[in-house]
Amino acid sequence: MSAREIIDGVRSGALAYEDALDALTGAPAAETDAALSTALSGEFERLFGNGWQPAELHRAVARRGNPIQGRLVADAARDYLRGRDPVDERWRDQADGLRTPEGRKPDRIAVLDASLDLLAELRRMPRIEVLIPPPGTPLTTVPHHGDQRILDRVRALLAKAESTEFPAEAESYSAKAQELITRYRIEEVTVAAVDVVPFARRIGVDHPYESEKAGLLDAVARANTCRTVWSQDLGFSTVFGFDTDIDAVELLYTSLLVQANRAMVRDEKNVRKARLKAFRRSFLVSYGIRIGERMRQTVERELTGHDDLLPVLRNREVKVHEAMDRAFPRTVRVRGSRVDSLEGWESGRAAADEAELR
Repeated sequence: MSAREIIDGVRSGALAYEDALDALTGAPAAETDAALSTALSGEFERLFGNGWQPAELHRAVARRGNPIQGRLVADAARDYLRGRDPVDERWRDQADGLRTPEGRKPDRIAVLDASLDLLAELRRMPRIEVLIPPPGTPLTTVPHHGDQRILDRVRALLAKAESTEFPAEAESYSAKAQELITRYRIEEVTVAAVDVVPFARRIGVDHPYESEKAGLLDAVARANTCRTVWSQDLGFSTVFGFDTDIDAVELLYTSLLVQANRAMVRDEKNVRKARLKAFRRSFLVSYGIRIGERMRQTVERELTGHDDLLPVLRNREVKVHEAMDRAFPRTVRVRGSRVDSLEGWESGRAAADEAELR
């Protein structure tokens, strides 16, 4: 068989990856490289045209641990821009931001192995919702972003919460950040001239303990009138909400995850190695549940005295649900993670109290 026929066999699933690799290793290099390049380009075209953004695809591939494959995605994203117009600047910024580390050039067999394996992986990746129009398609309205000064203040507060070694200080900074977010939301909904609609954004959830981290993201989202759909196989959650609320969710989730990891490392020092995994999983489950409770309390406290805004906020919540149902008409509730460590549960709850959002 020719190199193209071998690669087509891999793409269709008719030929096993190992058999194809053996056959391609002995085939003419120029023919094999050209056929692989064409096949990969076709898969990248399909995925970029079917909703995948550069950063998302790079992250999904890079988490498999092969730097050659990550480099192939970065190069493909930049190649995809050429000759295509118009280009959404958010798409371009992602493609330009995929920097590949410099290092020794891998040998050809390693590249061949990585490329063929990547081709098989890309073939299995599904179409996803288009959130940013790919290059060459009409541009949609860019989401309305809130006052950048507010977001900068929130970032500054959360940075202080992450950097301090004193739980009381972290608690104070995180609490102030959530209060600021809620107050800004109140101001935004009282401005009738602001015509905003729900949007969606995909936020990566890294392993290990992806399900537990997705649970924390969902808790933060629900406290800020957003909803999430966790795509476990793809390693991200899609967050639905108004754009300023999603900004807040992303900032809070990132910061709280940093604080959770720091507290977990601190508290696991005396945990037996055999129980470490159960401790960490239970810690993150408890942490996420408690954070959700605390954040809802903060929001309710800030909304006290604003009964006139409750119908408006409820209407926004309905619109968020409608946007999620349109994108994901069929979703299922998954069973929560098991809690196998009482020590981890209590430690996670205590750490969430340290990051209390008053």
